[in-house]
Amino acid sequence: MTTLDEKLAMRKLAIEGRPFGLGNKTEHEGKTMTGAQAIIASLEAEGVDTIFGYPGGQAIKIYDALYDSKQIHHVLARHEQGATHMADGYARATGKVGVVLVTSGPGATNTVTGIATAYMDSVPMVVITGQVTRGVIGTDSFQESDIVGITMPVVKHSFLLQSTDDLTRTFREAFYIASTGRPGPVLIDIPSDLSGAEMVFHYPDKISLPSYKPTYRGNARQVKAAAELICQAKKPLIYAGGGIVTSHACAELTALAELMQIPVVTSLMGKGAMRCSNPLNLGPVGMHGSKYANMAVTECDLLITVGARFSDRVTGKVSEFAPHAKVIHIDIDPAEIGKIINPDVPIVGDAKIVLGNLVDRLEKTEAKPIDAEWVADVFSWRDRWPFYTSDFADYPDAIAPEVVLHELSEKLDPEASIVTTEVGQHQMWAHQNIHREHARTFISSGGLGTMGFGFPAAIGAKIGCPDDEVVCIAGDGSFQMNSQEMATAAINGVPVKVMVIDNRALGMVHQWQSLFYNKRYSFTELADNPDFVKLADAYGWKSRRITKPEEIDSALDEMLASEEPYLLDVMIPRDQTVYPMVAPGAPIDDIIGALDVTLGGVRVSEKGFGDAHEKGKGGHAADLIDEKGGEE
Repeated sequence: MTTLDEKLAMRKLAIEGRPFGLGNKTEHEGKTMTGAQAIIASLEAEGVDTIFGYPGGQAIKIYDALYDSKQIHHVLARHEQGATHMADGYARATGKVGVVLVTSGPGATNTVTGIATAYMDSVPMVVITGQVTRGVIGTDSFQESDIVGITMPVVKHSFLLQSTDDLTRTFREAFYIASTGRPGPVLIDIPSDLSGAEMVFHYPDKISLPSYKPTYRGNARQVKAAAELICQAKKPLIYAGGGIVTSHACAELTALAELMQIPVVTSLMGKGAMRCSNPLNLGPVGMHGSKYANMAVTECDLLITVGARFSDRVTGKVSEFAPHAKVIHIDIDPAEIGKIINPDVPIVGDAKIVLGNLVDRLEKTEAKPIDAEWVADVFSWRDRWPFYTSDFADYPDAIAPEVVLHELSEKLDPEASIVTTEVGQHQMWAHQNIHREHARTFISSGGLGTMGFGFPAAIGAKIGCPDDEVVCIAGDGSFQMNSQEMATAAINGVPVKVMVIDNRALGMVHQWQSLFYNKRYSFTELADNPDFVKLADAYGWKSRRITKPEEIDSALDEMLASEEPYLLDVMIPRDQTVYPMVAPGAPIDDIIGALDVTLGGVRVSEKGFGDAHEKGKGGHAADLIDEKGGEE
């Protein structure tokens, strides 16, 4: 597993524009070789140890050169989309740049969803695509596609290599761009005739791009203004996003929160930015966040947003988001400042550096929190409206997904485990109930919401962090998007675990149809699912299915004890619903289905407390919704 010190060292190298590997001090320096060999030598110079990919005609020369590499391990996926998600999971878990190698045409286009997923979540990735020879580009040659044009909206930068003279510089720039500033995917498209051309290998040890200069240090006046607002605030709140994780700013975030006694809410990408065991961490906010976290946003008088972009899944109705608060927004990407919420104090800069400077300034002025009652109030809300209580079940005789995930969380070693998710109801249950103590240990597709992401990402994470237990929480719909990668795990001896939360439906869309479309279940029921246990057996995996609550404990123990890939099929009711919930476009304090322990631990809606209370006695969360599909 990559240690924090190693991750910080890689970050320093990236900022300085130097490769993570030996750079121009490799054994290849000064040697004559083919372009294909120079591609592999460039990857070795960057310190790349793992590539995920799928060969083809226009990449065959590169694959031939890769055959001789003693440094790089190639993982053969069963689909190019799977390869990109594996590289993504590897990058998120390790902090390194994920690398993908595929061929032209359909090989390249199959990576687009994975590239877009990485782009939306700011994941460093370099995707190398083979291309037809330069002489036939633009003639609709066999397996030709304009992959540079196709991916233009979803890459941080792209290159179409035109000469071997530019090859090594292109690779140095690609890794630099991918890993610095706001990270993201970079594509290098390489015509196959260049792969066969001869060249002398010289790798640039450092690169400087005058037109690309990310801002790391925040403006000192703005930092001072932010400190003054924090000192004046009676009800401050921190909204932490994935930028905290990316910049390794977890220690600085915790220092600020503890110094000024500021509660923290987190986005999906920000999970793990602060230890879940820290009482100031209120956890998920937004559409499926807790009632207490959403209330904290609504009631705060200062919102300190760090490394987050005010996603619609967090803000709900923007005009009513944090209505009483002044806003400090810290982000390394200036395009995010003012895009959705206009901050009172904008600070463009790296979260680690800016938060560090902010804490230093507050300590020097001996700043103290103003109002202890604010934290006490927030904590009382958390006690009253928990995500789940052990004595409540929407379906008492069936397996509750909240219980399964809570028990899994209790059994996982927080110091040596990684959880990935697919996308849907199970993703939100995992976000709510899986506790994480460290950054990069909860991996999920946030911005794009990509079904089929979590399972291959788990394979990439396990390859990158082989000493960690890696478990993917999947839905039966999402898992089938890339279930062919079970072969990749089996053949490569990657003992990932997959827990399928199986409701025989496209659960989240099914839930919306129930709540907002008069239960018109248009093509969301998966009655013809395969037998996942038999599917696992076909791929040589261990597996088990459970249908009763009393089976949960032993099944989890069996799954986690397995030294081989393992699938656990967890059968839950089709109509199980993720609560609490904010309806699309509603303010985030307009909450459906939060548990209220003062009313005996039943689900209530924000409006219609009495009716919700009475209907909640039946134990069915769906009873909170009226016949028209609206909130009571």
